[in-house]
Amino acid sequence: MADKQIELGPLLFEGRTKQVYAAPNKELIVIHYKEDKGIYNNKLSGSFFRLLESSGIPSHFVTRINDREQLCRKIEIISLQAVVRSNPQQPQPLVELFCKSEKDKPISREEAASAAKAKTEEIDYIIKTALQIYTILGTFLQEKKLLLAECTLEFGRTEEGQIELADEISSDTCCILDLQSKQAVSHAELWDRIGAFQLNT
Repeated sequence: MADKQIELGPLLFEGRTKQVYAAPNKELIVIHYKEDKGIYNNKLSGSFFRLLESSGIPSHFVTRINDREQLCRKIEIISLQAVVRSNPQQPQPLVELFCKSEKDKPISREEAASAAKAKTEEIDYIIKTALQIYTILGTFLQEKKLLLAECTLEFGRTEEGQIELADEISSDTCCILDLQSKQAVSHAELWDRIGAFQLNT
């Protein structure tokens, strides 16, 4: 894609792999992906968000600006992670909820609602949507001879109270294996294998 640019506002947040900036439109933010792998994560995340959007899963993603940046809606991040996984011993996908501050111990629906200051109906929606996302992505990746073993998802709440998928979906948040060898694939190899799939990101 053409290397577009957008005027960046103040830095709002910086993590290990991403920076979040204010955008000219106060309802939007710019996410900048750092490190060499950031180029792949930006492309993968944009494409996966578009795939999910086409299947009725709303997210904060608006468009990819250039190789390292994407424009997203500003939403209130819910301080939970939904981890979905399956394996030969557990073929049916399982969702576990974790506090972002304590990622080593899964918590119950009730604990999640309390920790995230969310309604139990919102937690139920997150669990249901996480399973849908895992199924949609898993089916797509299987067609590319890839296996989605696990994915970690984050959600946010719009001003209108709607729950939307947030953060990113990439090799950093998903465990994606070669379907035959069951070996992990690199960021670059993953993009090479699914790069033809782009829904106008």
